This record gives sequence, C-alpha cells and structure tokens, in this order.
Amino acid sequence: MCQRFSMAAELPEVQEHFGIERMMCYYKKRYNISPTQYTPVVLQQNGERILDEFRWGFIPYWGKDAINADLRNVQRNPTYRRMVDKQRCVIPCNGFYYWKNEGKKSYPVRVAMKNRGMFGVAGLYEIWRDTRGEPLRTCTLVMTEANPLIGEFESRMPAILSPEDMTRWLDEETKDLDELDPILRPHSAEEMQAYAVTPLIDHTGHDTEECFSEMDLERAWVKP
Repeated sequence: MCQRFSMAAELPEVQEHFGIERMMCYYKKRYNISPTQYTPVVLQQNGERILDEFRWGFIPYWGKDAINADLRNVQRNPTYRRMVDKQRCVIPCNGFYYWKNEGKKSYPVRVAMKNRGMFGVAGLYEIWRDTRGEPLRTCTLVMTEANPLIGEFESRMPAILSPEDMTRWLDEETKDLDELDPILRPHSAEEMQAYAVTPLIDHTGHDTEECFSEMDLERAWVKP
C-alpha cells in the first residue's frame, strides 16, 4: 500500500507535462502528501484537461482500499467498476515513500524516477456528500503488481501511466475495463531509484524540500 507520495514541480512544468488546459485550483508544490490531505488531480471533461484538487481517500471508508484501489478488487467490486466507467482521473506524482525493514530496525525511503521527473498515476474519484448535502471530492490511487524495486517494500505499487496510456485512461469514450487492464502494469524498475530519507516524512505536517534529501543510513534508522 502506498501511504505517502509527493508532487513538487513548478506549475508550468505540470501544465506542459499533463497537457492542462484549465486550472480549477490553487497549485502548490507538495513534498509529503498524506491520506486525507488534498492533492492535485487531472480530469478530462468534454475533451478538455483540467487540474483540480481532491482529497486523498474515499469517504465513507466502505472498503479497505480507501486510499489505494487494488486492481484485483477493481475487477471484482461493482462500486469500483462504476468508477472505472465514468470516474477516472490521473494523479500527478514525482515520488513515493516506503519503509524498509531490516531486523528490528527500519528506515524510510523515497522511490523516484532516476531523472527525478514527474509522472501520472491511474486514479479513480468519487463525489461524496455530507449530511448537509455539501460535496466532497475524493480520489484513490489504482494499484498493480510491484516491480522488483518496490517489491522490496510492498507487493503492490501505483499504476504509473505512460503519456500514451494516460490519454487512454482519461478518454471519456472508453468504458471497458478489459480495454484498460493492459495499461495498468508495473513500471520498469530500471527507470526508478530508491534512497533513504528523513524519518520526519512519517509526520503529516512535515512538508518541506528536506523530504527529498538523501540521508545517511545512520541518521535514517528508526530504532525500536
């Protein structure tokens, strides 16, 4: 399960990379995004790509995959299948955080592209309404099998999309999960890198550039 990620790039780069034509939110760089916090999301509406901001994690928590939608459950769960038909999005990202366990100790790692570039993850969204009828826009990351690098930490990883696959995922005319299933595959481990970072990433309020800095293992260890 992915429980932390980052999206820290300059807005013009984001707009160019994701082909954004309209802004619906105030964008700011995020170095440490946690569940229940807001994150940039790319939607396609009437052929136009939009950058908006959604809360990470569905409400109510009707399933254990509230922040991550496991592809295996997407295929079995009728609620997920409805979202795949009409409520697909792309979640911009430039790194994930995991914990590496060695014996009784552990340390946090950041997994990013070797070129430190940004990428899009397949996502689903839901509009939830509270008791007053006020809408709350929520999203989740779609997961697939882990590649060998992320397999050191977890058995699943977010489904990273190529630019071509991102176009297919956002295509409003495509409603068949069987058509989309082949693009939800593990990203090449050879293009990615993992390195130790500060244990402060485990604190929800720690959202600074320090999260990206490679750290000596002696300082990264969290002892029991």
